[in-house]
Amino acid sequence: MNNIPNRKAICDVLLKNAENDKNIVVLCSDSRGSASLAPFADAFPEQFAEVGIAEQDLVSIAAGFAHCGKKAFAASPACFLSTRSYEQCKVDVAYSNTNVKLIGISGGISYGALGMSHHSAQDIAAMSAIPNMRVYIPSDRFQTAKLTQALLGDEKPAYIRVGRNPVEDIYSEESCPFEMNRATVLQKGTDVSLIACGEMVNPALNAAKLLEKENISVTVLDMYCVKPIDKEAVTEAAEKSRIVVTVEEHSPFGGLGSMVSQIVSSECPRRVINISLPDEPVITGTSKEVFDYYGMNGEGIAKTVKNALSAEGI
Repeated sequence: MNNIPNRKAICDVLLKNAENDKNIVVLCSDSRGSASLAPFADAFPEQFAEVGIAEQDLVSIAAGFAHCGKKAFAASPACFLSTRSYEQCKVDVAYSNTNVKLIGISGGISYGALGMSHHSAQDIAAMSAIPNMRVYIPSDRFQTAKLTQALLGDEKPAYIRVGRNPVEDIYSEESCPFEMNRATVLQKGTDVSLIACGEMVNPALNAAKLLEKENISVTVLDMYCVKPIDKEAVTEAAEKSRIVVTVEEHSPFGGLGSMVSQIVSSECPRRVINISLPDEPVITGTSKEVFDYYGMNGEGIAKTVKNALSAEGI
C-alpha cells in the first residue's frame, strides 16, 4: 500500500528542479506542512514565501512573482483557494494570464471530520468557469509527478487539486503513460465507459473488475485533465459504449459529469450517469467512510452501472 500522498510528489519534483532553476518560487498560506512543502522551504529559503493565513494575498503575490519572470507555485487548502481568493485567481492570475500554478491541497472531502467548511466540492466548476484557467486532478503520485514536471515547462495558469491522504497507485515509476491534456485509457470495453478523475479513478478500476466478472465489458478513462477536457477521448469512448458513467469527488453540478454530458449529447447521444457527492452537506468521516456511504467505491459504482444497464434493457 502506497504511503506517499500526491502533495509530496509535487514537492519532490519542485525540489529536483529548483537547484538548477532559480526562477522556481513556492508560496504557502501557513500550509507548508499540510502541503508537504516544508522540505522545499528548508532547502531553498530564498525561493520560498510564507504569507500566513491570507489566501487572497497568496494569489496576488504569486502573480507578482510571475510578472517578474518567476515560475510561481502557490499552495493552499483547496476549500479556501477556490473560494476565498476566487477574485484574485480570476483577475490577477487568469485574466492577466500569468505563470502561476495554484495547488489546491486537501481537495474534495479529504479534510474529513472538519465538514463542509473545509470540503471543496465546487472547485472544479468554479475554476473551470474562468477563462485561461486549466484544471488538473491527478489520480496518483506518479501521474502527479509527471504533471508537475510538464507544468514547469509552460507559462500558463493552472489549478491542480490533490487530496490530503495517500492513494493507491494506478501507475508505476516505470510505467506511467502521460500526455499533456490527453486522458489515459486504462482499459477498453464495449458495454459501459467509466470516466473518472483524481481519487475516483481507483474505485472506477475496481468497479470495472467486478463488472467484468459478470461479463460486462468496461472502458476506463483517467480524465486527469478536467479542463481542457479530452473531447476526442470522451467521444470515442461513448461511441463504443451503451452508457457513459462519470465518477468525481465533487458536487453534481458543473464538474466532470456536466462537461462529459455536454460532449456526449452533442457528439454521440448516449445516456450519461454522474456519480458524485450529493447536493447537500456531506456526512463527516474519513474519505473511505464518505465514499462507502455514498456508493462511490468499487461496489457502489458497479451497482449503479448494473442498475443503469438493466434500465436500458441490457
